[in-house]
Amino acid sequence: MTGTVTQRRGAGTGTGAGIAVALLRLAGAGLLAAIAGIHLYLWQDGYDGIDVIGPAFLLQAVLGFGGALLLLVAPPRLLVWAALLGLLFAAGSLAALLQSTYGLFGMEPGMFDFVESDVAPLWRESFWVEIAAVAVLLALTVLAAVRRRG
Repeated sequence: MTGTVTQRRGAGTGTGAGIAVALLRLAGAGLLAAIAGIHLYLWQDGYDGIDVIGPAFLLQAVLGFGGALLLLVAPPRLLVWAALLGLLFAAGSLAALLQSTYGLFGMEPGMFDFVESDVAPLWRESFWVEIAAVAVLLALTVLAAVRRRG
């Protein structure tokens, strides 16, 4: 035995990969909908009165629900792009949460004259849902790209 490793053509395109893609697609859509639902709830619960932040929360809800729907209906040839858009949306939402609470990259905390608190309603839930969405959608983006090239 020479120890040579060969990769079979089409690796990552089997039934197991197809099931993984389907599960990641469903999980990603659910997490995007959860991000949207949290923002819609917070918008209705008083954030609607905060200048710039209120409309941004409503836009976040609309885009999150739209992204969830896109993940569910995207044909296989467009799945990489739908997953990537969802990933960027979730990462942007997480970055905005962290910037508004703690500040990022040496910047002062806050956005548009609004500083969030990590004891605010649904802060921790937002944080963990957005972390999970980034992880799931990153995995989906990579797996869908590998399957597409396969």
